[in-house]
Amino acid sequence: MSGGGETERVPAGYRVGDWEVVAPIADGGWGWVYEGRGVRRAADGHPDVVALKFLPTSGLAPRQARGLLECAHREREFGRRARHPRLIRVLDSVVLDEPDHPELDGAIVLVMERAERSLRQLLADERELTDGRAGRILTQICEGLAHLHEVGWVHGDLKPDNVLLMADGSVRLSDFGLASELDGTHGTHAWMPPLGTPDYLPPERWRAPLGERGVQARPSADIWALGIMVHQVFGGGTSPFPGATPAARGAAAQEYAAGRAPLRLDPAVPSFWRELATDCLAPTHEARAASTAQALLARIGAEAPDGGTGAARAHGGRRHRRVVLGAATATALCAAAVAGWVYVADDSATTRDKPVHAENVSETAGPAAIKVYNVEPTCRARAADRDQQCSLGLAIDPKQPYTVSNVVVTRVWHGDVLSAQCRLPQGLPVTDEIGTRSTVWYRVRLPGGAADATAWFPAVRTKDRPVLPTCR
Repeated sequence: MSGGGETERVPAGYRVGDWEVVAPIADGGWGWVYEGRGVRRAADGHPDVVALKFLPTSGLAPRQARGLLECAHREREFGRRARHPRLIRVLDSVVLDEPDHPELDGAIVLVMERAERSLRQLLADERELTDGRAGRILTQICEGLAHLHEVGWVHGDLKPDNVLLMADGSVRLSDFGLASELDGTHGTHAWMPPLGTPDYLPPERWRAPLGERGVQARPSADIWALGIMVHQVFGGGTSPFPGATPAARGAAAQEYAAGRAPLRLDPAVPSFWRELATDCLAPTHEARAASTAQALLARIGAEAPDGGTGAARAHGGRRHRRVVLGAATATALCAAAVAGWVYVADDSATTRDKPVHAENVSETAGPAAIKVYNVEPTCRARAADRDQQCSLGLAIDPKQPYTVSNVVVTRVWHGDVLSAQCRLPQGLPVTDEIGTRSTVWYRVRLPGGAADATAWFPAVRTKDRPVLPTCR
């Protein structure tokens, strides 16, 4: 979530369970965060002031919406069971029933402890982050991570956005929508790979195989993310891997892991933290395995009673103007588990790692054939089965929520060919299972219907980009 809170999609006074909306806190691509206030005396130790995270389901495919709901329930249960001073508390979850307000209808609201701000926001203000405070923050992050791993969980999306700072200055880890319970040496993400935020994924996760139960999640992935954050905290908010985009930085990390490039850490990182970050950023899971969160915490404690900050003072590292990575890499709680990647919010449907090639572009305007594309590998492999779980809907009205009530009876599957008549640039945004988002729709002839029977197909469901007239 990016900070600011200028957008007020939910009015002040709106009631969510035992809380009412006070004012916006943050606004991001996957949802909105508001401050909430208890409408009656706090019970069961719940605070009077909370954070309300709204995760709208409008525009999601039915399967995505179900996944988001399951994820929110998991986050709530995790927050109740894994209580610790370094983990944010999830107090409740509510599903809104607002048929007269399509943007809110079906939205999931997570009720959480109210934090002052995130580490990402703190990194934007160089004046506030002294070496001493940096060391204390990193130590508390490590405390939370050590507890998570000790009780058998992997965070799965550790990054500055998910490190929250409370009013008393203490640290809480948050956003457990991608958390996985360990079964032996690893857990499993039962979602689309690669999962997480690209800038914090270890090299092995970029090519992680998708098994029957999903993608493996191991504690060493959290350790890699911790190493990235150590560098960001002392190195001006920058990643140790160069690149103008998350994909470019991911490619640089893979070059390093393959032995084709050295690890170059900013000289501003103090010597103690430099050594710790280097171990966290070991190029393979096997090399990282010895650097457990508990072992790292012991090293920090042995270095200095102030959490390793004595080394920072002795080093006298230079300070940089802080350059914070773009807020577009942030995801909101469980929405990351449904999308996996940040969406592309523009007027064209762009796949996350497969750009539109020239051969997909028609040179003639007018009716054009487009092929249905399902991003889920299992559905592509079983397209001939016509499994209803893999079917995709054609909308009745592209400017209304893309829900079950707004689709025609006829369904389509991966590989089907549709006849597109025109292009609507600004329909309701639709997001697919890997996070690609677009407002573009095509008016298509209804398969098997009369010549004048048409429906609407979202551009995120095809790789083809024909040149078509604008729909009128």
